[in-house]
Amino acid sequence: MDKKDCFFVGKIVKKYSFKGELLVKLDTDEPEIYENMESVFVELRNNLVPFFIEASQLHKSELLRIKFEDVDTEQDADSLLKCDLYLPLEFLPKLEDDKFYFHEIIGFTVEDVNFGKVGIVKSVNDSTAQALFEIDRDGIEILIPMNDAFIKTVDKKKKLITVEAPEGLIDLYLQ
Repeated sequence: MDKKDCFFVGKIVKKYSFKGELLVKLDTDEPEIYENMESVFVELRNNLVPFFIEASQLHKSELLRIKFEDVDTEQDADSLLKCDLYLPLEFLPKLEDDKFYFHEIIGFTVEDVNFGKVGIVKSVNDSTAQALFEIDRDGIEILIPMNDAFIKTVDKKKKLITVEAPEGLIDLYLQ
């Protein structure tokens, strides 16, 4: 399984017990959808390795307590600490209407209601306090916050996102 065919589920952050149980910090607003997984891919030395899940349950808010098959000791668990977990893209729940996953909108055209065609989404920067559309306009990078107040429509069929950016924001990048 290639990483490009998968989505990030979360990161193993610490051991839970001396029996090999681990706590995973989930990257989701809906942790309950990951409570009954049968298996998951663990990234070990840049390879995705399938691990089967013996038991799992939500622990506190966004942590998942997980027990993998054949991970039965603290030493076994130590080897998995700080590893990322992935699932195949087809396991993502379908989103309706104008909701989207970041990977889905790569290649979409962005149009501003006042400015016109801005460019093509090349990626999403979610390392800042607010996620940003990274838009390519003929080699110039334009950043627009992914704010619900700015996003007017998302047309998945037409691969078109219509925004209303704050006045002058787009022009800042073109001067």
